[in-house]
Amino acid sequence: MGADGGTTHTSSHGGAHRLYRHGHSVVHRLAPHTKLAAAFAFVVVVVSTPREALWAFGVYAVLRAAVATAARVPAAYLLKRLLIEVPFVAFAVLMPFVAEGPHTEFLGLSLSVNGLWGAFNVLAKGTLGVAASVLLASTTELRALLLGLQRLRLPPLLVQIASFMIRYGDVITDEMRRMRIARESRGFEAKGVRQWGVLAKSAGALFIRSYERGERVHLAMLRRGYTGSMPVIDEITATGTQWAHALTLPAAALVICLLGWAL
Repeated sequence: MGADGGTTHTSSHGGAHRLYRHGHSVVHRLAPHTKLAAAFAFVVVVVSTPREALWAFGVYAVLRAAVATAARVPAAYLLKRLLIEVPFVAFAVLMPFVAEGPHTEFLGLSLSVNGLWGAFNVLAKGTLGVAASVLLASTTELRALLLGLQRLRLPPLLVQIASFMIRYGDVITDEMRRMRIARESRGFEAKGVRQWGVLAKSAGALFIRSYERGERVHLAMLRRGYTGSMPVIDEITATGTQWAHALTLPAAALVICLLGWAL
């Protein structure tokens, strides 16, 4: 069980991943390619909204909160995973101090007006985009996401690369964990610069092991008839009702965006 009371998977094996939150909501039941299309369309609309339309971004946040409620994703769960954008927040905070143009005084600080608008633009649009991605990952299993990308006719080679990256990410993580346990069982503790050599050798060994494993897997695939394309095992479809439900959010966002340009 996750810390927030929901079931949270901690491995991507078998179709689940760390961001996925098991559930049976209407959002979970939507076909993956409809959710991918809706999330992409929503982000495009948000990015296209003029930064001066402050009210529009507030409405977008309300729409996102409504989707999270329908998906039964707790606010604490969502906010915790939004911390991934902290580096962008730090960048945005610096913009009013380094941007050129007219300045204004605030609490004794001279801030660039263009920098303030730029910081708001990055924070508002970035946060909404990350929230859309987190909600998509929280309500869609990893394997379903890959099937959705196939259904949307993404180039097969890109889908395969993404699939292999995801699968081997866990393999490499497990290998790193085993190497760390082996070092610690021998009394190793990384306390300073003197231990960097050991860590560098471990990183080199990890790279070699990963490369060799990849070669073995590739040879095994070739022996089993792999010719550059993976067979489609599950064919997923979406009804008109599912498309209508999925596109409700970007359609509402589009109306808000057009009003933002008109007002």
